[in-house]
Amino acid sequence: MYKDSKIYIAGHTGLLGSAILKVLKEDKYTNIVVRTHKELDLTNISQVETFFEKEKPEYIFLCAGKVGGIIANKSFPADFLHINLAIQDNIFELANRYEVKNVVFYGSSCTYPKLCEQPMKEEYWLTGELEQTSLAYASAKISGIVACKSYNSQYNTNRFIALIPNSIYGINDNFDLENSHVLSALIKRFDDAKNNNLDKVTLWGSGTPRREFIFSEDIAKASIFAIKNSDKLKNRHYNIGSGVDYSIKELAECISKVIGYKAKIEWDTSKPDGTPKKLLGSSKFLNLGWNPKVEFMDGLNITYNWYKEKYGK
Repeated sequence: MYKDSKIYIAGHTGLLGSAILKVLKEDKYTNIVVRTHKELDLTNISQVETFFEKEKPEYIFLCAGKVGGIIANKSFPADFLHINLAIQDNIFELANRYEVKNVVFYGSSCTYPKLCEQPMKEEYWLTGELEQTSLAYASAKISGIVACKSYNSQYNTNRFIALIPNSIYGINDNFDLENSHVLSALIKRFDDAKNNNLDKVTLWGSGTPRREFIFSEDIAKASIFAIKNSDKLKNRHYNIGSGVDYSIKELAECISKVIGYKAKIEWDTSKPDGTPKKLLGSSKFLNLGWNPKVEFMDGLNITYNWYKEKYGK
């Protein structure tokens, strides 16, 4: 991937897409193509084909899609399934037809079994029942990973790269309480509590489930690394994590510390916990020579400072 290679970032305004855009620009890549959803509806095959015919991208980072937390997944399962499947199918088919050099697709740790052995190695994939609240979203992501392997196999290519990052956080995350993931939701909850001088915050579940978090720019750099080392990749998916997990209770305490507001935390155990533990086994990707760089508390501070700047008023 040369500095003037034509690179398309699908979903460039989101959490991961914006991080990839930032890293590529910092690395002096000069031929980056982006489109907003208003400019290009990726679920519309005719619009996507017109885009490919005009732009002829050489590399694609497929960050676009519908994502959300437990509430959103329970409320809109058909949307999560349809939108993600449509985007993936259109991009994969046309990338293959127009002979794009590499497409990086992002799966999800929720594609592993709910009660998976820990850490979750690639070979544990599809060996047990999935978490029901995210079944529709997970099914779409499973289809995407299978598509990557299928196109590579049928067309004897390494065009499609399937990565499974664990919970990504950072600048441009979604902080809407109805649609956000746990880390960004907690940042908003504690910041709101601080600004409103609340003496307690009530959080869902028991606080005992454990999650692994990785900073968005680390995943961006891992994605670029994957393309540059595509000749070393096997036709499989690769886990990418930080190697460290935190209980939701520990996460709440870390965020409370970063925000500088120590509220009493009450746990509403009538609400679901979700999967008890999700720690990825990332040794296969790490052994290729990549490592995450951003320490968790540093990443939290970067994220919260950006949040204050954007939403502080």
